[in-house]
Amino acid sequence: MNKLEGKKILLIICGGIAAYKSLEIIRLFKKSGANLKTVLTQSATKFVTPLSVTSLSQEKVYTDLFNHENETEMDHISLSRWSDLILIAPATANTISKLSYGMADDLASTLVLASNKKVFLAPAMNVRMWQHASNQENINKLKNFGYNIIGPEIGDMACGEYGEGKMTEPENIFNYINEYFRHLERNNGFKALVTAGPTHEYIDPVRFISNKSSGKQGYEIAKSLKNNGFETTLISGPTNLDPIDGVNLIKINSAEEMFHKSLQCLPVDVAVFSAAVGDYKIKNKEKEKIKKKENIDLTLEKNVDILKHISNHNSLRPKLVVGFSAETNELRKNSLNKLSDKNCDWIIANDVSNSEIGFNSEFNKVSIFYKNKSEEIIPKMKKSNIAKEIVNRIVSELN
Repeated sequence: MNKLEGKKILLIICGGIAAYKSLEIIRLFKKSGANLKTVLTQSATKFVTPLSVTSLSQEKVYTDLFNHENETEMDHISLSRWSDLILIAPATANTISKLSYGMADDLASTLVLASNKKVFLAPAMNVRMWQHASNQENINKLKNFGYNIIGPEIGDMACGEYGEGKMTEPENIFNYINEYFRHLERNNGFKALVTAGPTHEYIDPVRFISNKSSGKQGYEIAKSLKNNGFETTLISGPTNLDPIDGVNLIKINSAEEMFHKSLQCLPVDVAVFSAAVGDYKIKNKEKEKIKKKENIDLTLEKNVDILKHISNHNSLRPKLVVGFSAETNELRKNSLNKLSDKNCDWIIANDVSNSEIGFNSEFNKVSIFYKNKSEEIIPKMKKSNIAKEIVNRIVSELN
């Protein structure tokens, strides 16, 4: 089913022998009803001409970063803002390297760096170039940045060699992009709620009880849900993280505030409770700063259990309720107990005693415990990739 009609695709063609295939990509997108604008790198003009690209796209072709005819339009900004999606095909080893290091020395690399849109790359190069350690490191960096890599395929090379590095065929690239938009449209009807970060339970106006949560994993989950088409609300405790474009951010301090805001956001299709909510609060918070004493006694009382309350909500329970469990020992036993006690659908657990993952780290390793099937382990990777793995499972469950 065609989901590309009316979509705005920015195609960047780089200088490789596979550039001739980009003409077929243009034809397929135009036939589908997509709006297409094209950027040629200087080296790409050695393989395909601006005239041939213009003839097929029926649009102006952009080549120069500094164009005296459009000096007020700032093409690298206007093009990146115009598009719904950026496709680089073929993506050469040189372009991949530049993007991985954040270089911006021509129109193509500058507009990608200036863009807030999804970027897809279809690599094409010699098998040895593709397999080279530096290129593989660059590819992994781009994946961590959120770029999508299409291919390459295994086959005969223009140089006469055989192996992995051949650009994915135009029809398959077209189908990949079409499926991306179909995926977004399918998920557009879903609403998601994510909680993230720590809570602050105040002792007096200047002191509080809290924990080491940075909120990074929850923010990445909210971002991934948004990128997958979900209408997403993020309720965040105090963090140093920036807001996410397109995500409704609600800031709170205490567990009680998070509880009331979570209830106000219902109903949703999926709720992911990744926040490290304080289990206890001060029973009698002082109105004035407590002066220094030799000893001080604090009386604590339990906070409301947000996950348990919403998991057992009779009328507004989300279709999928996902809890988090930060453990220092007996991870499996404690997580299964929590899964049962809270009546949620999944528990995502990690070992926070490991300093290389979890709190304040860019990396995580999690185990997912399901109510109705065996658990699975997602190995150590960046939190952004952990979030993608989790959201892929959420999408599959809801669909």
